[in-house]
Amino acid sequence: MQKNFKTPTKLSKFKYKEDRWPVFIILTLTIIDFVLYFTVNNIVLLVSYYLLMILPKGVICAWNHHHQHLFTFRNTLLNRGLEFIYALHTGVTTHLWRLHHVLGHHVNFLNQEQDESRWKRKDGTRMGVVEYTLIVALTAYTRGYSVGKRYPKQFKPFLIYTAITSIIVAILVWYKPVAGLLLFVLPMITSLLFTAYVTYDHHSGLDTENEFEASYNNLDPLFNRLTGNLGYHTAHHHKQGVHWSKLPALHAKIEAEIPTHLYQKSIFTRMFVGR
Repeated sequence: MQKNFKTPTKLSKFKYKEDRWPVFIILTLTIIDFVLYFTVNNIVLLVSYYLLMILPKGVICAWNHHHQHLFTFRNTLLNRGLEFIYALHTGVTTHLWRLHHVLGHHVNFLNQEQDESRWKRKDGTRMGVVEYTLIVALTAYTRGYSVGKRYPKQFKPFLIYTAITSIIVAILVWYKPVAGLLLFVLPMITSLLFTAYVTYDHHSGLDTENEFEASYNNLDPLFNRLTGNLGYHTAHHHKQGVHWSKLPALHAKIEAEIPTHLYQKSIFTRMFVGR
């Protein structure tokens, strides 16, 4: 069935031509970060830029998520390079989401005792959004590490490139402490928290064993344009290997299975796109 949704371009280093514009935009933002790092010393300007970029870099988290499900390039070296760029924006290094999210959450999202992004407390009650955000963000690396011990082929790149990324970021901070903190370290922390915050809406409160009743969906066009159709969340969980550009078509095939009360606007949409 999945082959029906795959239409990769064969003459490109990209697996799917739809990824070209998102990657171009993210690379452009990365270049701007480094230009500012080497040329700007004014703390007011750097703080202003950090605040201005909280939302754009939060949106980049969605594209890092897509990449961890289905690698963007055919070439491994290009994928590792893109993951380093993603890490600088999102705080999520190579293979962390592949372990925590793809091999963890997607396997266990119907089981709140094992889900790596679980929204239930140990006593079975529902966490609040702040509690959930802090727990999921603060345990992201430890839970990813725990999953990784079961998947050594995925675990090794995670350890290697997390170490490399950490060393490079440490050098950037050592060389220019203020710029390094405001352009890289703080955005990494903020984006990881932002990622956890917006995922609270995906499954919170849906205690079910039916995969078609376990995710909220957001069909707002602007939200899906910004996040690569992440609002088609039931379809994404139904076939997580489907490229983000094919999710609307997959959703159309299964929408009869999705209860109407599972369509709503997310926290992200309510905050930034409007009601």
